[in-house]
Amino acid sequence: MTSHVTDETLTEKNNTTPIDLPRIERAVREILTAVGDDPDRDGLLETPGRVARMYAELFQGLHEDPRQYLKKFFVEQYDEVVLVRDISFNSMCEHHLLPFMGKAHIGYLPDGKVIGLSKLARVVEVVSRRPQVQERMTETIANLLLEELNAKGVAVVVEATHSCMTIRGVRKPGSLCVTSAMKGLFRSNLSTRSEIMQLIYGSQR
Repeated sequence: MTSHVTDETLTEKNNTTPIDLPRIERAVREILTAVGDDPDRDGLLETPGRVARMYAELFQGLHEDPRQYLKKFFVEQYDEVVLVRDISFNSMCEHHLLPFMGKAHIGYLPDGKVIGLSKLARVVEVVSRRPQVQERMTETIANLLLEELNAKGVAVVVEATHSCMTIRGVRKPGSLCVTSAMKGLFRSNLSTRSEIMQLIYGSQR
């Protein structure tokens, strides 16, 4: 029987499950042997250790809670759109363990509370460093902001290139996946939704 791992269960595991570097190294040696190479040859001797350290870095978000960056806010009587565009990120597709990378656009409608702009980038950084699909990443960021800021509306648009589509399988370089999560007024009010999309894309800039 398989269990469904949600972002909530991942958060519960934060800071409780260390990265097991020696286990990753052993697994990498097994993979190298399984594909027909010799893990003991000069060029591969240090590869298992490098890969283990790489995974520890790429999956750091499994053991860090992005909510920590949303705890400090400022009380401001501002109720128009706040938008940060083009937040770059790198993440890992959970289906093939190949990277997808791109940029996130985050907008919200404050309800008396605003957050430091750099904190939005911090949230993207933490959430992106997990094995996942782009759709879940987009929803996770939007839900975090909606819950922690109690905003009137949250809009998250993520654009990414997936190496599982460009270097294997269908092999279509240049393809772009776009996902969006609209919450609150951005979902219920068409004019508000149109405003944020215009601010993000303009006339395709």
